[in-house]
Amino acid sequence: VHQKERRTKALCFTLCFTLTRLNVCMSGSALSCEECLIIHPSCAWCAQEKFGSARTLMSRCDLRQNLQKRGCEAHHMESPRSSTKVVKSEPLSSKGSGPTQYDVIQIMPQKISLSLRPGDQTSFKVQVRQVEDYPVDLYYLMDLSLSMKDDLDTIRNLGTKLADEMRKLTSNFRLGFGSFVDKNMSPFSYTARKYQDNPCNGYKLFPSCVPSFGFRHLLSLTDKVDRFNEEVQKQMVSRNRDAPEGGFDAILQAAVCKERIGWRKEAFHLLVFATDDVPHLALDGKLGGLVQPHDGECHMNEKNEYSGSTNMDYPSLALLGEKLAANNIYLIFAVTKRLYVIYKSIRSKVELTVWDQPEDLSLSFTATCQDGQPLPGLRKCADLKIGDTVSFDVSIDARGCPAPGTQQSFTIKPVGFKDRLEVSVDYRCACGCTDQTQANSTHCSSIGQYTCGICHCDPGYLGARCECQEGEAGSMYLSACRQAEGMQICGGRGECSCNQCLCYESEFGKIYGTFCECDDFSCARHKGILCSGHGECHCGECKCHAGYIGDNCNCSTDTSSCVSDDGQICSGRGSCACGRCQCTEPGAFGDTCEKCPTCPDACGTKRECIECRLFSSGRLSDNQTCQRLCKDEIITVETLKTDDPNAVLCLYKTENECVMKFTYSEHANGMSVLTALKEPECGAAPDAMTVLLAVVGSILLVGIVLLAIWKLVITVHDRREFARFQSARSRARYEMASNPLYKQPISNDYVETDFSMYSKSYNGAAH
Repeated sequence: VHQKERRTKALCFTLCFTLTRLNVCMSGSALSCEECLIIHPSCAWCAQEKFGSARTLMSRCDLRQNLQKRGCEAHHMESPRSSTKVVKSEPLSSKGSGPTQYDVIQIMPQKISLSLRPGDQTSFKVQVRQVEDYPVDLYYLMDLSLSMKDDLDTIRNLGTKLADEMRKLTSNFRLGFGSFVDKNMSPFSYTARKYQDNPCNGYKLFPSCVPSFGFRHLLSLTDKVDRFNEEVQKQMVSRNRDAPEGGFDAILQAAVCKERIGWRKEAFHLLVFATDDVPHLALDGKLGGLVQPHDGECHMNEKNEYSGSTNMDYPSLALLGEKLAANNIYLIFAVTKRLYVIYKSIRSKVELTVWDQPEDLSLSFTATCQDGQPLPGLRKCADLKIGDTVSFDVSIDARGCPAPGTQQSFTIKPVGFKDRLEVSVDYRCACGCTDQTQANSTHCSSIGQYTCGICHCDPGYLGARCECQEGEAGSMYLSACRQAEGMQICGGRGECSCNQCLCYESEFGKIYGTFCECDDFSCARHKGILCSGHGECHCGECKCHAGYIGDNCNCSTDTSSCVSDDGQICSGRGSCACGRCQCTEPGAFGDTCEKCPTCPDACGTKRECIECRLFSSGRLSDNQTCQRLCKDEIITVETLKTDDPNAVLCLYKTENECVMKFTYSEHANGMSVLTALKEPECGAAPDAMTVLLAVVGSILLVGIVLLAIWKLVITVHDRREFARFQSARSRARYEMASNPLYKQPISNDYVETDFSMYSKSYNGAAH
């Protein structure tokens, strides 16, 4: 009973302590309504005139329900909440081409407005659909350096082939064409006088070619496929000096010169980049004296040639990526075959990106793909068919308040889409009661400003009603400055003045509270950083920002780093803690618990990779996820060794009733290795005559064995009967020989004598 009482008391103490810790509003740091709202989204401020204790200014900031219990009327409470307002939400389109192609909508909604209170998270849903028959613009950018001569001959009729293939996916397809070599200056090209008109002068293998050039736009995007073929057939190769080419110059111009190229806003943009060598990068231009960085602008002259080739350096990768993304252009490297397969692969996934996100906003995504299961931390869906609709839940939280009146915005945009969601943000950091501020109010002894139920006294005055002057003190006031009897005045960290504690200043931070019991620097640290830099210190306790938990806020709640290639959290074999996987399945390991040779599903998981990688069959063969999910090394052998104790033997039956065998093991370097037979094992069909002879032979053998057993049984039985007869006969002779009453009969007849002897013998035996 006593033990039960102690447990009850301990539980009550724990609950009471927890409730006290949860009430962050009473930490005492709020000296105004605005400061109260920043502490926590559950905090409210009471602006009612007659409320709370006259000796403290902190009691007006509390949980809403507490304020109500203490007599604060609802219309005097200041506690704004975050809200979401949909400004524009047109329905998603189902088809891309046709009379409505200019109004195709692939994301919904299109505009929303957010009003955010710091720490008060709000959310909204975004739907994305890749519409069918979407217009496609494809610009083919080709390297015309000498090493590409064979490729130029190959693509003479490329336009017709591309159009035929792409029309399998869209009826609205346009082609464009451009070419490049390199900067026509030393040391990138041959600049001597004898090479000016023919850089191939003196080159025995190919003595004639056109002068070098940076980038030349040859054909704007058009649906006339024959025009594309004609332009390609006109082209001749050139010759540059070094191995790298000037392809990045050409890519950037093709991306930013939208009017010259003819990119349509309503189309899907593909830029095919065909080359056989690496491109020059930023700073390579210094070799030729080009110190001016690329400005990222369009520089095309009246001849449709890049005019800045010999004036600016090559663009950087960052600049190139920025311009491609800004103009919704997919860059495809060096493909001339099965382009429609690559396009189909690109359109099989939807990924959201955030542009111009304000630093004080925190966003998190939860994807809901075709299976309907929410995937926290993911902003991408894969393995989609054109026409599928997916949704994303976006949660947003403001970490602080900017300057009053600040309005910000950002954009959520699917990669490669022209469609976007525009989000405008304003902050709910101000209190409505400040509009009723009274200067020199009688509530404040006419020497202070009355705002939101409290007085802000003029310099030199103190007190809830500015009734005291600085320096006044007396023993009658000291007791009000002690947290408990016998404790130091103001906790030894302040002075008592006019019934209130005035806390000392500190070089470490701010000291505050009714009795100066709190500060903003005595909290847990991680690697010497207060609250790990992911939280605020309130009265000895870290109040973590959104996305972080723990006593020192060092534990991230983001699960994106725990998502395995198959989209599961920790491969379904563990849990995500502080952004890292904790594997709970025995034998599982790896960054996302993806490695587990001893798990029950190990063979089944690896079987799909064996099927798609070796035989192009199975569940993963019809989509583009095989290479993404199956990255293990696969070794094929004629004979499979099964004596390795660290390897798991896996078997499965194929569609042809054959047996496929492979082993699964993990090497010390962390690589998964699958060793598989080159071909499944299939048993040969038995010969009919062999089967017949085997059956007949088996029957005969069984018959012979049965006959032998029968003969053995009969022989044993006969021998036993004969032995019994012999024994009886011997006993009969002995009795006749030893009987004194017996006399030998005398007869001439042998038969009678013999019969008489047997008769007597029988009678004697009977007696």
